[in-house]
Amino acid sequence: MLARRAKDLRSQEAASVLHIRLADGRAVRIPTGKIIRYYQPNALSAPERLGMAVMNFWRFLSEDPREANTEGGIFPAIFGTFVMTVLMSVLVTPFGVLAAIYLREYAKPGLWLRGVRIAVNNLAGVPSIVFGVFGLGFFVYGVGSFVDRWFFGEALPTPTFGTGGVLWASLTLALMTVPVVIVAAEESLASVPKGTREGSLACGASKWQTIRRVVLPAAAPGIMTGFILAMARGAGEVAPLMLVGVVKYAPTLPLDGIFPFLHPERKFMHLGFHIYDLGFQSPDSEAAKPMVFATTLVLIALVVLLNLAAILVRKNLRRKYAGGTF
Repeated sequence: MLARRAKDLRSQEAASVLHIRLADGRAVRIPTGKIIRYYQPNALSAPERLGMAVMNFWRFLSEDPREANTEGGIFPAIFGTFVMTVLMSVLVTPFGVLAAIYLREYAKPGLWLRGVRIAVNNLAGVPSIVFGVFGLGFFVYGVGSFVDRWFFGEALPTPTFGTGGVLWASLTLALMTVPVVIVAAEESLASVPKGTREGSLACGASKWQTIRRVVLPAAAPGIMTGFILAMARGAGEVAPLMLVGVVKYAPTLPLDGIFPFLHPERKFMHLGFHIYDLGFQSPDSEAAKPMVFATTLVLIALVVLLNLAAILVRKNLRRKYAGGTF
């Protein structure tokens, strides 16, 4: 039924044809169904050309891609990159900070602690594709299949969580960036003066109260630095995402107005993968070059905006605790 309907629509698109002749004398036939909009550039004034350029840029940011991603906009890729980066940051920061608190404040010096720190430093140098393979095996085939058997059995054999999605991609990148957060948070905790801790303990506060009310607020700017570094690295990664959820085109967004609003099982588009797909997988890579460069600029701008937001938060924290009163 749907195939027949699509065939009828394609035949209607090709029913009428626009015949035009170019300046070099060539005749071109364009089916009217493929004409989206038209205008006469030479008939536009300077303000109208500026307005047209702004409108085209807005369409590029707000519309869905078409023609195998070589035409149209990149809104799904922008939205997918933003949702994945925010979700990754929400997942990695608490775990990294808790791990740093344990290593700095509670763990006893010894061989085990040195081994853990060496392992954390080594994890920061592991190639990102290795994390992608781990995420595919553990999260997708392991945890995802378990969730499907227990909660989505009626949908099997079609997987719900047992396939790539924005949740598994965020968790995979969270594991990849957690060493950065742990190292930055631990160094920030170590920079808090010892006298500050002793003063809090002398006033009758417990160790956890001292950490929560004194040490963590003072170390917050340094923790935010680790958060910024992790977010910047995660937003630009592509290799692990190709295994755990990113696709060439996703018809639905992971966040929409349909309950439960956030759909972590859905696949998503990503600006980095979009650049790779256009530059190296497009049937006409030369024609796709303008889209590649524009998408690259948007990815850089998105990372800069996310970092600026985190930097502003860090600046406010530094101003708040600069006087040494906690």
